[in-house]
Amino acid sequence: MLHDMTVKTPTHLWIVGGLSLLWSAYGAFDYIMTRTHNVDYLSALPLPVEETIAYIDSFPLLPDIGWSLGVWGALLGSILLLMRSRYAVHAFAVSLLGALISLGYDMFLNDAKPEVLSEGMFAIMPIVVIIIAAALLLYARRQHQAGVLR
Repeated sequence: MLHDMTVKTPTHLWIVGGLSLLWSAYGAFDYIMTRTHNVDYLSALPLPVEETIAYIDSFPLLPDIGWSLGVWGALLGSILLLMRSRYAVHAFAVSLLGALISLGYDMFLNDAKPEVLSEGMFAIMPIVVIIIAAALLLYARRQHQAGVLR
């Protein structure tokens, strides 16, 4: 117990936590703008807005739930990491599971995916998101094991 109180917060936790919070906040912004069908935001995508909305609304329930878990789990995990809470590990685990469900569906099972969303940055970003989600989970686990998270 005394050891838990004397573990100093490493500088890298603030850096990783801050970057994670920025990354997750953008994910939450994207989620809200997409879910509310914000025309200005969606017009930046390569498809016409009507096609983008129809594509998003065509997702089955499970990938939609996965997307929610991924986004909000990451945001909560980032906040908990900065608070040095051991529950950051659980939140990041939920986030990774959600990302795997949502992005796994989109990458491997979605036959209705427009071709333009399978090229360039749109093909790479799901992989990047999954890698970052896994890295944040591993980082939080390591910090918990080191006694930094309480």
